[in-house]
Amino acid sequence: MAHSSRKSGGRQSRRVASPARSDVEALVYRWGPRIDPELLDLSLTHRSFAHENGGLPTNERLEFLGDSVLGIVVTEYLYRTHPDVPEGQLAKMRAATVSEPALAAVARDLNLGEFIKLGKGESLTGGRDKDSILSDTVEALIGATYLSQGLEPTRAVVERLVARFLSSARTRGASLDWKTSLQELVAAHGLGNPRYEVESVGPDHERVFTAQAIVDGEARGEGTGTSKKLAEHAAAEAAYAAILASHGDGGLDLPGVNEALRTDLAGMAARQARIGPTPGSASGPVPAPAPPALGD
Repeated sequence: MAHSSRKSGGRQSRRVASPARSDVEALVYRWGPRIDPELLDLSLTHRSFAHENGGLPTNERLEFLGDSVLGIVVTEYLYRTHPDVPEGQLAKMRAATVSEPALAAVARDLNLGEFIKLGKGESLTGGRDKDSILSDTVEALIGATYLSQGLEPTRAVVERLVARFLSSARTRGASLDWKTSLQELVAAHGLGNPRYEVESVGPDHERVFTAQAIVDGEARGEGTGTSKKLAEHAAAEAAYAAILASHGDGGLDLPGVNEALRTDLAGMAARQARIGPTPGSASGPVPAPAPPALGD
């Protein structure tokens, strides 16, 4: 029987890494401000490509600069547009706006992955669509834009690219760190500290993690993800909804989160009242609704 690694003609098949697109003018057009060509090339150079090509400079210094510029632009925007929000909540709103998933979504809007210079191994394992690589490259481009154009043009491009996250920052910010929010909620009810039990299946490059959030000795939420962190985050979100349903908010005020969950709970209660109690509902807590979807 022929090996699966060979083609019908007997020649061994080989996966070939696709190179980065060279027509960077298309990317600059989508991005906005012109960027110095050398800085643009550097901003698109991932360390895997640099290492495979004799130790070229990477985009990591530009990423470091862009992270700071992004932070000040978003912080000032939120400060000016939300004068009634306290510092702690502003911090969560900022974190939601500049988070890895948010910046990766911006990168996908631009088809940025096609232009990133990656090493062959990274390219073959899906590096062009990895959130971490995409978000880091967005920050590197912001750094390159700042050095090429200064703060105000960079501010304009940042506010345009992350506009949808800025507009939903209040709701997203409250729900960004579900593990912290869950810890605050269980503390308010005297339920001790939550802990997480995590299992994983699959090969290293396609591993799937499943986490359970344990509160007061009971599994109150479950979540899955491509990393332990994402799985625990999803489990914490589910547990938060379950405890809010069974115990209330404990006097906490988290704008956006509790309101969204209460809406779901009210709808569930109304439906339950119309159809009558379900078996076992009298002796146990109200089942948790599906956690509300976060903003795009």
